[in-house]
Amino acid sequence: MDVLTDTPLARTVATTATDMWNDSCALDELEYAVANGAVGATANPTIVSDVWKKEPALWRAKTQELAQEHPAWTEVDLAWGIVETMSTRSAPLLLPAFERFGGRQGRLSMQTNPTFWRTPDAMLAQGTHFDSLAPNIIVKFPATAAGIGVMEEATYRGVSVNCTVSFSVAQAVAAAEAVERGLRRREAEGLPTEQMGPVITIMVGRIEDWLRVLSERDGILADPVALPWSGVAVFKRAYGIFRERGFRARLLAAAIRHRLHWSEYIGGDVIITLPAVWQHRFNASALEVRPRMNVPVDPEIVAELAAHFPDFVRAYEPDGLSIGEFDGFGPTVRTLRAFIGSYHDLLHQVTDAILPNPDAKPP
Repeated sequence: MDVLTDTPLARTVATTATDMWNDSCALDELEYAVANGAVGATANPTIVSDVWKKEPALWRAKTQELAQEHPAWTEVDLAWGIVETMSTRSAPLLLPAFERFGGRQGRLSMQTNPTFWRTPDAMLAQGTHFDSLAPNIIVKFPATAAGIGVMEEATYRGVSVNCTVSFSVAQAVAAAEAVERGLRRREAEGLPTEQMGPVITIMVGRIEDWLRVLSERDGILADPVALPWSGVAVFKRAYGIFRERGFRARLLAAAIRHRLHWSEYIGGDVIITLPAVWQHRFNASALEVRPRMNVPVDPEIVAELAAHFPDFVRAYEPDGLSIGEFDGFGPTVRTLRAFIGSYHDLLHQVTDAILPNPDAKPP
């Protein structure tokens, strides 16, 4: 791995099987991440809206340009035009890794419309379109009841899948099984799979967020030392199952909240997607870079979480949720609502660009 710096993150990817992605498609952040060994990047409605807010003049102008070029486009069309522009301007930074690793790394992840979470045909059509935008695109589909089936079909069609809106072992396993079915269907027809790079995300910080919400809402007095380990325990449980069953998709840890969400995964054949703020914090730390992925979470901590939180059990046990229960799981609902809210924010930003508020003071 060629990197430009000697930092804890650079040493992680240079000396272990663990890879790093940048949890944004912002160019400056991605350049820093690539210099520290990152081999992927990701975008979602929140990230796109945040990138716009960092460079409002640029994206207002780009939206106005698109509106002039495509007078029949709706604000929804313009919003997705911006998403595609942000993604395709960042994807080339990852092409060297994509080419070096034969398509298994070097991917820019684009997320389908979060309002399509229960609409498989629309989700699949948008995902296959995204796949055509650049050779190194990977497409995010949610681990909802509808999304699981879409992941199989998209994989069969040659789309590299990134499962998102996923918080549990059951969701991760169901998504990995769907990807395997898609890969086997391709192989049965003599279609190539070698350069596909599917990943299955577990949003480790968001299961922890949910348990903290439950603590406050229901007055649960669990040991606070245990809560930061909840996402770690779920991720490590899923990792063991992935290795036992030989799934070809790799696990990806997302929604970083603290140092355990980096240090505990070092050494695993996994991906960690890190926001820029955490990359800088970790690189400024003195934490030793050494493999910890195969060190199990203390059984007493797992028992403490299980004793107080039935939803931890649902997330931790491989049969804790059925596919039909994915959509009603607390973290799923909260995350879909957040993503849809950010998507609506992006639509408002588009509106303000092409129909500025006449009452506002000119910039």
